[in-house]
Amino acid sequence: MAMTRMSTSSRQTARLPIEPESVGQMAVDPADSASSSLRRRAVLVVVSSFTLTLTACGLNFAFGVYQELYESLGGPFANASSAQIDLIGTLGVSLMTIGAPYASAWTKSYSPRTISLVGATLFALANILASFGQELWHFHLTQGLLLGCGTCLAYIPAVTITPGWFKESRGLAMGIVLSGTGVGGTLWAPVLRALNAKIGFRNTLRLTGGLSFVLIAGSGWVLKWSPDIEARNRLEASLGRSRLRPPLANWQVVRSRIFAAQAASAIVQAAAYYVPVYFISTYAKTLGYSTIAGANFIALSNGTSAVGKIALGYIADRAGRLNTLLLCTLLSAVFTLALWFPSTTSSQSTGKHLFAAYVVLYSITAGAYVSLFPTVLVELFGVQHFASVNGLLYMLRGFGTLVGTPSVGALIRGSSSVTARSAIHYTNSSLLVGSLLASATICCIWVRVEAFHKPGSRWIG
Repeated sequence: MAMTRMSTSSRQTARLPIEPESVGQMAVDPADSASSSLRRRAVLVVVSSFTLTLTACGLNFAFGVYQELYESLGGPFANASSAQIDLIGTLGVSLMTIGAPYASAWTKSYSPRTISLVGATLFALANILASFGQELWHFHLTQGLLLGCGTCLAYIPAVTITPGWFKESRGLAMGIVLSGTGVGGTLWAPVLRALNAKIGFRNTLRLTGGLSFVLIAGSGWVLKWSPDIEARNRLEASLGRSRLRPPLANWQVVRSRIFAAQAASAIVQAAAYYVPVYFISTYAKTLGYSTIAGANFIALSNGTSAVGKIALGYIADRAGRLNTLLLCTLLSAVFTLALWFPSTTSSQSTGKHLFAAYVVLYSITAGAYVSLFPTVLVELFGVQHFASVNGLLYMLRGFGTLVGTPSVGALIRGSSSVTARSAIHYTNSSLLVGSLLASATICCIWVRVEAFHKPGSRWIG
């Protein structure tokens, strides 16, 4: 495992102090760079990474459209429970980050272009193969497992490379990049619904496969490491490090309290985060909303999430990225317990208003955790440890999603038929999601306290 043993180069790295922004001067901030070429390249990297998340992650996050459709179909989905169908999307999202240590290592060894091209191929193949599925497990393997692997090889290069090009504007840059998940969901949800109704879900999957290959492969071709990190990668390659093995996490970092706190926060938040995203459409129907309205709620969620990531990224660069992440995690827990939970037991009219408010407010605040996560890791552990720590913690988030989302989904009681289910069947799930987010908030407070005791740390900034 990445943390069990250190190579010679890892031991050398271990002697370095763990300080926030300890090598922050290595980052190239386009606003301060004298080179117009570097400025243009940094902008291209942001645009490329945005398109990668818009396509790969956006399609993944729009799975709620398929969730609702599959629950209403027979054939491969006959007698399948909500949790069994949700496992398709859960596999896709969890594997998107479980493979992060390897995706990060391969991106360093084989170039971002190569890894993105492999990701584009797997992503397209997953959609096309899923279109021929005849059993539920066929969709688990293709639209779930294989799609998750393809997404990982498109997503991880984007979120690993971009922070190295920025320093002062890192929060805003990552907010723009990861707003692609929200913009993509806003774009894909109504498009997928319309295509499913017009040409059927099988042809929609085939069309999606072809289009996604073009977008992911084309965007990945632009990705490039910043010059300083590229030099570091060449140095590591000269030391004979395996090209296939993920970089070993520094043991000094892994055994620290601040790493334990950040890992706990990442796992617990991931266990809760995707549940509302995936069940927005099906829950909306229990409140009396139409199928079209359910798809529109998915689009609304993704759209407000995109706006929130950019706006809160900008704020985080000024108020402190860790401070902003803590506040947003707290608010997402409050909104879940104060809006979604009571909407499950209120009258239909009241429930509709509570849920509509929840979709907007939760999407803005919970999504900020995802966009600020990489920027916080750079501050906490330094650029020299970022690649290995980023991959390891993203992997832990993937396991949190893999365990948490199906477990919470299994709490939804009642018939597997959407029309036979009522809002009260979501009471336990909403309560558990709120509790998990509250626990994540406590872990974020722990991280903030630990970070404050590091040399040179401030509450703001």
